[in-house]
Parts: sequence; C-alpha cells; structure tokens
Amino acid sequence: MARFDNRRTYKKDLYNRNQNIRAAEVRVIDSDGTMIGIKPIAEAIALAKEQELDLVEISPNAQPPVCKILDYNRYVYEQGKKAAEAKKKQAKVTMKELRIKSRIAPHDLDVKVRQIEDFLRKKDMVRFVVVFHGRENQHKDIGIQILNDTAKRLEPLANVDGGLQQMGNRMSMTFVPKNDK
Repeated sequence: MARFDNRRTYKKDLYNRNQNIRAAEVRVIDSDGTMIGIKPIAEAIALAKEQELDLVEISPNAQPPVCKILDYNRYVYEQGKKAAEAKKKQAKVTMKELRIKSRIAPHDLDVKVRQIEDFLRKKDMVRFVVVFHGRENQHKDIGIQILNDTAKRLEPLANVDGGLQQMGNRMSMTFVPKNDK
C-alpha cells in the first residue's frame, strides 16, 4: 500500500498545435506576423515544418481558426511572462478592521483614529466597528455619534463606503482611501 501518491500529473497543452488542431482549414499567419491566407491543415503544418517551427492555434473560436507559425515553447514562456506581469500590476486591497466599545475614552478614540489614518495612507480599506454590550444596546445613538465624528475627521483621507451599517450588537462604517491623482 503506497502511503504517498508519487505519480506526477502533467498539464495539458495550453494551445492546440500541429496534429492536435481539429479544423479542416485554418487561417495561417507567418512567424513575422504577415497573413498567408486560408490553407488546408496539412499544407499549413507542412509550411511550419519547413521553417522548423510549430503551427499553433491562437484563436480556436474564429471561423476558420487562426493559427500562427512560431516556436511553441517560446510562445508559452512569453504568455506566462505576460500573465505574471499583469498579476504583479494588480492592486492588492486589504481590509483592516478596528473594534471599539461604545464607552471609549476620548484619548483612546484619538489613538484608534490615528491607526485608521495610517492604514488609509497605506491604501488599505478600514472597517471601523462599534460593539455594544448588555445595556449599551439601548444607546445606539452614542455609536452613531462616534462613527459620524470619525467620518468627519477622516474626510480628507477617505470616503465612506456604504454608509453606516448595523448588524445585531455591532455598528460599522467602512472607509476607502481617496485616490490622489
């Protein structure tokens, strides 16, 4: 009985090439990007073999499918590089959450607001939550006042996303950093 499965799984080719292309006729593009025209698949593969390159199906959904004569391994490598570059350029937005009680001291609230300002300067979204315990639930107006005052203080740095939200014994407001462009 094997404890670990050591069999490797091989990835299927990302693009159909040469004999794997299932169309009868294809639109062929040369390795330098010039359009050759619509050719039968056997003739297109022969053209690619003459140049010691592969016939790669670039656009399988087109009528007829578009194929390009190129070096397959190099093409896959370049596509992977492009995908990695696009992924690197995506903005990574993180959500930070700060919780306080409704009976917070003014100085403690100032400290929390400074923490929110730091997060906003780092371009993080911040959810500011006021939690009510026991009889504090009867005084929701205190939580509303705290959140509205905080929103006014953070107005130069952030926009309020979705306004004031209330769920059970929690009241929250989400702040999104302003784009300075």
